[in-house]
Amino acid sequence: MEQDSLSAAAVVILTTADPAEKARLSRTIAARWRSGELRAIGNTVPPTRPQRPDHPLLMAPRDVPKRKINQGSKGRIALLHALAHIELNAIDLAWDIIARFTGDDLPKAFYDGWVQVGDEEAKHFDLLAGRLSELGASYGDLPAHDGLWRAAEETAHDLLARLAIVPMVLEARGLDVTPSMIAKLDAVGDRDSAAILQIIFDEEIGHVACGKQWFDFICARQERSPQETWRDLVRRHFHGAVKPPFNEPARSAAGLPADFYSAL
Repeated sequence: MEQDSLSAAAVVILTTADPAEKARLSRTIAARWRSGELRAIGNTVPPTRPQRPDHPLLMAPRDVPKRKINQGSKGRIALLHALAHIELNAIDLAWDIIARFTGDDLPKAFYDGWVQVGDEEAKHFDLLAGRLSELGASYGDLPAHDGLWRAAEETAHDLLARLAIVPMVLEARGLDVTPSMIAKLDAVGDRDSAAILQIIFDEEIGHVACGKQWFDFICARQERSPQETWRDLVRRHFHGAVKPPFNEPARSAAGLPADFYSAL
C-alpha cells in the first residue's frame, strides 16, 4: 500500500506482522509526519484486527502463567515480556485511532498527538525487546493474553468510547501499577529494567493526558458532561472494574482528578 497519507501509513503499520518492523515503521512514519514530508490525513479503512506474528502463543488472560519477580531471571523476563506485548498492542491502538476516525472532523492537533503516542509506544517496545535480549530472551518466547484488542473491537464504532476506555481506563491503570513494578525490580537489583519502566511510566502520563484532552474536546463539541459521559461509556463498554489503588498524583498530572473516576 502506498504511504501517501497518514491514514494509509497507519494501515501499513497495522498490517505489518513482524514486531520489530512494526515498531520501526511507527517511528519512521512519525518522523515523516513531523517533518511535513507526509501531510495529508487521508481516509483509509483499517483492518478489524492488526496482523500478528506466529509467536507468542495467545491465550485467555487467566491461562497465562504467572511468575514472581526475584533475582532469578525467569520472573523478570516474564514481566518484561508481558509489558512488551502490551506495548506492541499499544502501537496498534495508537495507529488504529488515527486510521479509523478520519471522518470525525478533527483538527490536525488530534493526529499530532496520536502520532506522538504511536512513536513513543514503539520506543517502549524497542526498549523492552532490547532488555529481553540482554537477559537471553526475546519477544515471542512466552505465551501472552489476547484480551488487549477487545477494547478496540468494542469501541470501533465510536471515538468517544475509544478515548474513554483505552487511554482513560487501560492506560490510566498502567499509571497505578507501574511504580510497584519499578520498586520490585529495584529491590532485586535490576536497575536497567527499572529505568526502562520509569521512562514508560513518565511518557504514559502524556498518553492518558492526550486521551483526556480529546475526550473533553468532543464532549464540549457535543455539549455533554465529560464526567457523566465517561462513566456511562465505561459502564457500557469496559468489561472489568475501575478499582483502587489509584495513583492519584500521576492521574491528576494526566488531567484525571480523583472525583472523576472514584464513583466507579
